[in-house]
Parts: sequence; structure tokens; C-alpha cells
Amino acid sequence: MTNLSAEMPGSGPIIRGFGAQGFRINEQYYSGGIILTPCDAIAWDMPDAMRIDDAPLMDALQRVQPEFLLLGTGAKLLRPAAQFTRALEAMHIGIEVMDSRAAARAWSMLRLEERQIVGAIMPLD
Repeated sequence: MTNLSAEMPGSGPIIRGFGAQGFRINEQYYSGGIILTPCDAIAWDMPDAMRIDDAPLMDALQRVQPEFLLLGTGAKLLRPAAQFTRALEAMHIGIEVMDSRAAARAWSMLRLEERQIVGAIMPLD
């Protein structure tokens, strides 16, 4: 498991480490993917194709109304379908797509800035 700085301050869920199978958020381990909001972390399995009707993701987006979705797509950067991106844009939500290593690091930095974002991050496997 790759550890991120345990001393990193910030409010809400902070990614403290990640590995092939999951993430350590604050002091709790999550196997599989995660949805992160400024207030909570939710276990999540990304569907085969990103869909805007994914219930856990939609719930987080509606509750937070983020400036953008930080999408970590696993070991490799994989672009979501154009219809998914257009649906987010119609909701006035941007999207930043990156591999999950970069997304895990970016989440913590963005939360230090107290940015209102939602993260959907898949494990590396």
C-alpha cells in the first residue's frame, strides 16, 4: 500500500494510503472503489461504463453540488463516454479524469483548499 502523508491536515475524508485493492481513508480501509464528498466516504464499484444514473454517484453529486467530479479510473486513465461528460455539464458540474494514483493525491490537496468536489475513485486493479 502506498502511504500518503499521515500528517496532512484537512476536514472530511482524507486518503491516507492506497493499493491495488482499495484505499485507507482516515483510519478506515475500503476495499474496492470509493465515492468521496467533503463529509463522507462511501464504498463504490464503478459500473462497466460510467453512467449518470449510477445511484450512489448521483446521490453524492446532488447532495454536494460540486464544482467538479474528480474521476480516478484505476491504473490507467480511461475517458468516460461523451454522453456522461455532457450530462455532468448539463448539471453545471465539471469533470477531471485521471488515473487513480493521481486522483488520490489530488483529492487530498484539493480538500486542503476546501474545494467543494466529489471524488469517484477506483482501485488500481
